[in-house]
Amino acid sequence: MGFCMPHVRHYRRDVRALMRAVSDFCWRGKTAVWRADFNTPLAGGKIADDSRIRAALPTARHILAEGGGVVCLSHLGRPREGVVDSALSLRPAAERLSELLGIPAAFWRGFSETKKPAAGEICVLENTRFNIGEKENRAELAAQYAALGDVFVMDAFAAAHRMEASVCALAAAAKERCAGMLLAAELDALRHVLDSPARPLAAVVGGAKVSTKLPALKRLLDVCDIVIPGGGIANTFLAAAGKNTGASLREDSMLVEAGEMLKQYGEKIILPEDFIVAAEISETAAVRLLNTGELQNINAAEKILDVGEKSRAVFAKLSAAAKTIIWNGPAGVFECAPFAGGTRALAEAVANSSAYSLAGGGDTLSAAAQFGVGEKISYLSTGGGALLEYLGGAKLPSLAALEKAG
Repeated sequence: MGFCMPHVRHYRRDVRALMRAVSDFCWRGKTAVWRADFNTPLAGGKIADDSRIRAALPTARHILAEGGGVVCLSHLGRPREGVVDSALSLRPAAERLSELLGIPAAFWRGFSETKKPAAGEICVLENTRFNIGEKENRAELAAQYAALGDVFVMDAFAAAHRMEASVCALAAAAKERCAGMLLAAELDALRHVLDSPARPLAAVVGGAKVSTKLPALKRLLDVCDIVIPGGGIANTFLAAAGKNTGASLREDSMLVEAGEMLKQYGEKIILPEDFIVAAEISETAAVRLLNTGELQNINAAEKILDVGEKSRAVFAKLSAAAKTIIWNGPAGVFECAPFAGGTRALAEAVANSSAYSLAGGGDTLSAAAQFGVGEKISYLSTGGGALLEYLGGAKLPSLAALEKAG
């Protein structure tokens, strides 16, 4: 699953007045305090998916090639603050980073082991969330981070919505700061699809809950020509439209809101036309196919777990007609084979379209990888929560900190 780096020069032209770029600095003799995002899945103490590490490599390679040193900061998982949890250590990430860069990457277990890296050297500090004050965005902890180098390089878009010391307070504590190359590419891709998209602009928004994606949904409905809900979000819209969804995942507390959106945006919201239902999620589940008119026959114990061929054909038709596509969230429970067909069809429809496509969110990237379409997506965003907040129009705290610090 490769990450593209499109339009970096376009990004710099648009936001140079707001924040500096890595290429604005002469790195010889300087040390970057590089906030990357190595929050990667682990299996057996090894990195199970190194996509986020690979995506961030251009920034590190540039600084090292220019004669600078790099101190890498990242979080991993959700440890209890102040407690060192070996299962969430960044040591495996440091080892994988070393392999990818082809040079040793020193691993520091804490501040007592730190020292200024020489030109061309890179070091990785242990999980920032082990440090007391990280989650509270404490200035004193940020000052310790800042003292590790000369320039703060913010490159963790996936953590850009966090008010944490290594993300926000560090921007104010550092003598100088800039956006890393990955962050630049992420922002450029988002501005490309939101500010000046080729039309028709289509968005697919799947997932479990309307409530967690409500601001993003509303903004997308305002700016897009077509919005296709999927998963539990689609179920909530169906229930709001008066359809029986049985025991399907939905948010009853959001039915009024979903109903209002259906009235306001009308034909812009494209709901599924047929459904694969079952009483359990398993490889041997007994499944049934129901179209919209047959949903009244769904049993009380059955759940909508995927979409059928009619809906998949709609994915293909709308994707082929679109000029820009935003994809966030699966069409069903794609992790289980009997319910993977809808998400596979969606992934292939987006990948085979000639449209500029942006896909993001953990489940979305997993689906793109599972169905082998990652290389055909124009841009794969590392962001999950940050992506949704940005799509919803929120000002991400770390970006505000970078701009404020100047």
